[in-house]
Amino acid sequence: MDSQERSLCSSEEAEGAKERGLVYVWKAGSCSVTPERLPGLSGKTVLQAALGIHHGLLLTEGGEVYSFGKLPWRSGPEECVNSPILENTLLGHRIITVSAGSFHNGAVTESGVVYMWGDNSAGQCAVANQPCVPEPQLVSICDSETSPLLSVRILQLACGEEHTLALSLSREIWAWGSGCQLGLITTTFPVTKPQKVEHLAGRVVLQIACGAYHSLALVQCLPVQEMKPIPERCNHCSQPLITMMDKEDHVIISDSHCCPLGVALSDNQPENHVFCPSSDTPEGKSVTAGQSEDCQKPLVEQHRLVDLESDGPSGFSSSDGQEDSGISSLGNTLFSDKKEVKEYLIGLSHNSLNESLSKSICTEPEQPSQEEQLAACIPGPPGSSTSTLNSLVASCASAVGVRVAATYEAGALSLKKVMNFYGTSSSEAGSQSGSRSPGPEALKDSREEQVRLESMQGKKSSSLVDIREEESEGGSRRLSLPGLLSQVSPRLLRKVGRAKMRTVALTPTYSGEADALLPSLRTEVWSWGKGKEGQLGHGDILPRLQPLCVKSLDGKEVIHLSAGGHHSLALTAKSQVYSWGSNISGQLGHLNTPTTVPRLAKVCGDGIWTTAAGLDYSLFLADEKDFQPGLYYCGQETSTESNLNENSCTKSPVLLVACSKIGYISNVIAGGDNCLALVDKNLMGYIASLHELAATERRFYFKLSEIKSQVLRPLLGLDNLGNANTIQLLQEMASRFSKLCYLIGQHGASLSSFLHGVKEARSLAILKHSSLFLDSYTEYCTSVTNFLVMGGFTVLAKPAIDFLSKNQELLQKLSEKNEENLQLVEVLNALFFMPFGRLHSYARTLLKLATCFEVASPEYQKLQDSSSCYESLAVHLSRKMKEAEYTLGFWKTFPGKMTDSLRKPERRLICESSNRGLSLQHAGRFSVNWFILFNDALVHAQFSTHHIFPLSTLWVEALSEEAGNVNGLKITTPEEQFVLVSSTPQEKTKWLRAISQAVDQALRGTSDMILYGAGGNVPRQEPPISRSAKYTFYKDPRFKDAVYDGRWLSGKPHGRGILKWADGRMYSGTFRTGLEDGYGEYRVPNKALNKEDHYVGYWKEGKMCGHGVYSYATGEVYEGCFQDNMRHGHGLLRSGKLTSSSPSMFIGQWIMDKKSGYGVFDDITRGEKYMGMWQDDLCQGNGVVVTQFGLYYEGAFSTNKMMGTGILLSEDDTVYEGEFSDNWTLSGKGTLTLPNGDYIEGLFSGEWGSGIKITGTYFKPSLYENEKDKPKALRKLGILAVSPDEKWKAVFEECWNQLGCESPGQGDRWKAWDNIAVALTTNRRQHKDSPELLTRSHTQTLESLEFIPQHIGAFTLEKYENIKKYLMKACDTPLHPLGKLVETLVAVYRMTYVGVGANRRLLQEAVREIKSYLKRIFQLVRFLFPDLPEEGSTIPFLVTEPKGRRSFCSAKCDSRSESPEPGYVVTSFGLLLPVLLPRLYPPLFMLYALDNEREEDVYWECVLRLNKQTDLALLSFLGVQAKFWPGTVSILGESRKVSSNTKDACFASAVECLQQISTTFTPADKLKVIQQTFEEISQSVLETLQEDFLWSMDDLFPVFLYVVLRARIRNLGSEVHLIEDLMDPYLQHGEQGIMFTTLKACYYQIQHEKLT
Repeated sequence: MDSQERSLCSSEEAEGAKERGLVYVWKAGSCSVTPERLPGLSGKTVLQAALGIHHGLLLTEGGEVYSFGKLPWRSGPEECVNSPILENTLLGHRIITVSAGSFHNGAVTESGVVYMWGDNSAGQCAVANQPCVPEPQLVSICDSETSPLLSVRILQLACGEEHTLALSLSREIWAWGSGCQLGLITTTFPVTKPQKVEHLAGRVVLQIACGAYHSLALVQCLPVQEMKPIPERCNHCSQPLITMMDKEDHVIISDSHCCPLGVALSDNQPENHVFCPSSDTPEGKSVTAGQSEDCQKPLVEQHRLVDLESDGPSGFSSSDGQEDSGISSLGNTLFSDKKEVKEYLIGLSHNSLNESLSKSICTEPEQPSQEEQLAACIPGPPGSSTSTLNSLVASCASAVGVRVAATYEAGALSLKKVMNFYGTSSSEAGSQSGSRSPGPEALKDSREEQVRLESMQGKKSSSLVDIREEESEGGSRRLSLPGLLSQVSPRLLRKVGRAKMRTVALTPTYSGEADALLPSLRTEVWSWGKGKEGQLGHGDILPRLQPLCVKSLDGKEVIHLSAGGHHSLALTAKSQVYSWGSNISGQLGHLNTPTTVPRLAKVCGDGIWTTAAGLDYSLFLADEKDFQPGLYYCGQETSTESNLNENSCTKSPVLLVACSKIGYISNVIAGGDNCLALVDKNLMGYIASLHELAATERRFYFKLSEIKSQVLRPLLGLDNLGNANTIQLLQEMASRFSKLCYLIGQHGASLSSFLHGVKEARSLAILKHSSLFLDSYTEYCTSVTNFLVMGGFTVLAKPAIDFLSKNQELLQKLSEKNEENLQLVEVLNALFFMPFGRLHSYARTLLKLATCFEVASPEYQKLQDSSSCYESLAVHLSRKMKEAEYTLGFWKTFPGKMTDSLRKPERRLICESSNRGLSLQHAGRFSVNWFILFNDALVHAQFSTHHIFPLSTLWVEALSEEAGNVNGLKITTPEEQFVLVSSTPQEKTKWLRAISQAVDQALRGTSDMILYGAGGNVPRQEPPISRSAKYTFYKDPRFKDAVYDGRWLSGKPHGRGILKWADGRMYSGTFRTGLEDGYGEYRVPNKALNKEDHYVGYWKEGKMCGHGVYSYATGEVYEGCFQDNMRHGHGLLRSGKLTSSSPSMFIGQWIMDKKSGYGVFDDITRGEKYMGMWQDDLCQGNGVVVTQFGLYYEGAFSTNKMMGTGILLSEDDTVYEGEFSDNWTLSGKGTLTLPNGDYIEGLFSGEWGSGIKITGTYFKPSLYENEKDKPKALRKLGILAVSPDEKWKAVFEECWNQLGCESPGQGDRWKAWDNIAVALTTNRRQHKDSPELLTRSHTQTLESLEFIPQHIGAFTLEKYENIKKYLMKACDTPLHPLGKLVETLVAVYRMTYVGVGANRRLLQEAVREIKSYLKRIFQLVRFLFPDLPEEGSTIPFLVTEPKGRRSFCSAKCDSRSESPEPGYVVTSFGLLLPVLLPRLYPPLFMLYALDNEREEDVYWECVLRLNKQTDLALLSFLGVQAKFWPGTVSILGESRKVSSNTKDACFASAVECLQQISTTFTPADKLKVIQQTFEEISQSVLETLQEDFLWSMDDLFPVFLYVVLRARIRNLGSEVHLIEDLMDPYLQHGEQGIMFTTLKACYYQIQHEKLT
């Protein structure tokens, strides 16, 4: 074999083999071993190995699996395979983990699929009815709870002797095989279909391990839930969780119940936990039956003993400070023999209970009977004794109840001591199994005897929990009270008894993020299966059918479990090992006795980081001095002498020296016959550096834990720790320390598992999750420096002096300071600042690792970067510590009231002027000015006062030399400005730099955050002049006590911000140089009404100015212009809702907060509308009033009353012209005209509508007088009203102002265009924040408006069209000044003429108003486009049209030769009506319809009558010449002859065309419709005549009349009048004018048509 190995090595060297994952094997059972390389692996790197009793498995880097040793399922029973064989079945499946049981194997692929092979006698390979599985076979694991069956992905396998456990990706356990160690609720074995272990469902299982017949699981603790309601009873053993004992002098209450079962058995399953130990019986009685090795056979009990044994006082707390053995419990054997038991039972009150008890317990041992077959782990048929015992348990519980026989005391056990235990069930009670056969069984007997003795021995009896009770933690929550209180509810008592403790989470602070990325230390150990040897760790030797938590390992931070044949090992984050179970070969690594609860193993090495448990031995891998791992062995020691029977055991773990020579061991595996180690050679020091990092991190954690438990926790428990502030800082420091400590522990654990794996540098936690480490150190640094600055350590040293002087050595050891008579404060300082040194070692180790790579490789780069990151953080934090010490020195040097008020934890001193280096300019001779610069403020202190200037609102600049300000610094703050003079230029530079950097840092926010990897941050030379900050004004008269939060520029609010006054006022918007300016929102609370005034709009220099909306608390809303905080300009005021007392609306001009100028007032309650002039909020001047009853008044007003000359019209056309003295009150000369034309002249007095006194003359005019004179008054309407050009002046002025003109037409045109551009862009920017206000088309409109129509050269029609298009678009958006103007005009027009204003008398007024708008807008347009000709001039056509067009009155072609000057006439009508009229059309047309109502009714009646006739009848009736009658008409596309009953078919196209007149708005469009109608008529006639002809008016009129009748246009009168009023004047005599006249004639003709 030697030669073979040699050749193998040489070939490897030739390949340049990887020196990782080498496999060494040696025989177990001896301390003097020589590990040998496993042959035949040809240089493959082995990642993982697993050993059974006689065989092993190896997993290589490529995911291949090899087997070696005795493989009876493959090659026969006796043959032994020395060199590994490849498992071909698994080729192609990338295997990630393997596991070996005693005689079977398992493997898991990358995709989480399980393969099993080997011995299957107990179903452990999950194959039914097949004793042996020769080749790996796929095991399907499906979750039956999911509706489509989902296959479960597996992460890890563990194999025992007859069972297999699998851990799924969702962290649940699946089990198969045989025995109670499966943890399944079943009695039928073997289980060949994997089943979920329901008892741990929903918990996060981190790892699983299988012993021969027991199972272990490492489970993550549940997050602490606040204040869960506590159940009254345990849900497994149904006993009260709180017990109360009444004694003569006191009551004892305990809530320390620990359920012993871990399982709720169903009824058909007899209890195998024979006696239920509980805190009901505070003595913790436990009667147990022993079990045989074989769970299946019930066992006859030798009834020599029934132990009733108790636990001594042992409290459990999650402290980290345990002593080595971790055990302190005083147990006393209760009964020396059954006589005592009997005596005790007689003392019980329940007779039947006594009988049954004595019957069951005191049977004479000579007569074994059926009754004594106490059920074992797997229940047999229920025997009578079991049921007796069950009933006995039940009756005992019911009889004794909560208050158990209080008089009982046995042995030297006081009840008080019994009640002292916490969280325990009974302690172990041993029992001995009967020896059925001599020989090999005898050994078992002695072992069981040992277990029994251990549980009987009072002194050694261990409890379930083995941590010293710490009173300070209030661990055992019990209390004594006078007996009187025995009736009080236990929960209440418990509440009373809670110790009032300062609570600081010193138990690891739960950090969700770190727990997700690194191994959790918040773990519990759960065990189940056979417990014969105590390998379950519950303090007894009972089996457990379901997982039960090993309470004593709570809070021990277990990170890895190993299970051997009959013992268990738990490795903690502090590199300690707890072991329990069989110790027959000394495999537990401590005293030569078995133990049923975990105890610390004694290993000499520095810190254990890997454990392996074999059949009857254990291996520990620990750090040695040079960081090379040392391997320790404890177990069987085979002596080499001839006397083979002397098999001795190791007394404590022994170092296997030979193993240290083979290289760096990364993992050890223990099996039956063999041990195996995976070894790495240390190439380029890479492996050594990793081991060094891991070992130092684990030691560092151990040290931090020591500081936490030995120093920090006691300190927190001390009294008088200074004021609340200091305590809070201490607590914060403690919790941050705890968090850091926990992270280091996690990191240590992750490094241990990292060394087991592939060891890729890039997956190191300090690289991948560096931010976790950097943040934790930074946070800790902040809290510890804050504590230091507040003098925390000095305060702490006083109360801690006693405690610390006792532990002098411990402190010196922990703080690594050995000088004599050290100050206590310094020791504490050193202790709490110690962690920061670790950052340098991270940086060093990462650099070491980096040197193992090529400089160009990404690994090198990454390691290098991380190293500099940690290094720069270390430098940064040491700077922070120096700052803190400097600051502390300052507070000590200058004690006093002032400095105390300035002292804050986060405040650091930068520099101060006590050296007289800085003084205030122009300061008095005797004044004292002391300047102190902190990291957040500049303090100016004088004799008795001091002022603090926050740095975020402080500006500093050096003054230029020439102004005579030598060495001057100008300091600007929002409300002060002063100059500091320094003594020397150096001093000036120092202060300037210090202040600038401090301001910059303050603005950047948390100074702790450095740019990781950038090697610290380079400070800017100068902080920005413009910045965001918060500030409270203290003396500015307008802003006193107001808080401003927003942008600043050189000491003044500038930009967006929010200002809140102390009285509740608030402004949010833009500022300019310290004042509100621009768009903003303002709220003023109204205390009386409990509401607020609210203004949204524009501001200028701190005042409301421009357009805005002001909602008053009273409910009024003003929308319009402001100036100097007053309503000024055009505005709309709404008062009250319709339900309130005076709902009204005013729209018009305001001057200095009063209504002045033209305005419309709508009084909704009175149903009146006033349109006229105002002055000082009163109607004054000319005006018009209309009421909802049809009254109309126009005339003079004075102080809100009709006063002076006026005209009054009532609905029935009665007219009064004359003098008025009050509203609707006639007084003085006048004329009253009646509807029929009669009139009265004279003196009138009285109110209209309630009797009027008249002195006058009555006239009846001659009937023959001209009819036109009849409604004389009506023709005069409008004379006394406000002239149209005087109306809405403010609206137009506003528009001119926006364009930058003082008065209409005066101003610079280009400036106007600039203003338009500015208005558009600012408005667009404002709407960008709320895009929902702008639709897409709106945005496009805005974009197109940014181009100004150019006009160079002669003005052409094309340019005219461009202007027209531009105007259309401009008026489409209110963001354009013209658009805003049009929008306002439309609003005021509607306000005037809708509602009460829809009065037919107002029609002429409305038309005049539109004409006035046109005139005034045209003036604006001509100002913007000066090339536009004035009203009425023509634009010549560039080219005369070559194509002649057919005139409707002649059939010849002509080229418009009759008009002298061809061209297009420019008029305001043509240019602006298309923009304006569609918007004003509804109210205007309504007025027309009202005015023409009577005429139209007559016309419509006639239309309806005439339309009853057929086409031919109507044509002949109208006198149309027969030659024009159409012969055929086309109906629905087919032509038909016109018959006598054809209706609505002739001239149909012309009729349709004319009907469109109602769908157009402007007169020009309506005229086009008429023209088209004529053309359609000509077309029809042409088709009929088939020849050219000329229309004469006589021929044309009847045909057109026919078309008008058939078109049936309801409001034809209104259409006609509208066209007449608003058509272009120049069209009247042209072609369209003649056609319109024709239509008008038709309208009158129809009205007067006499039907004969």
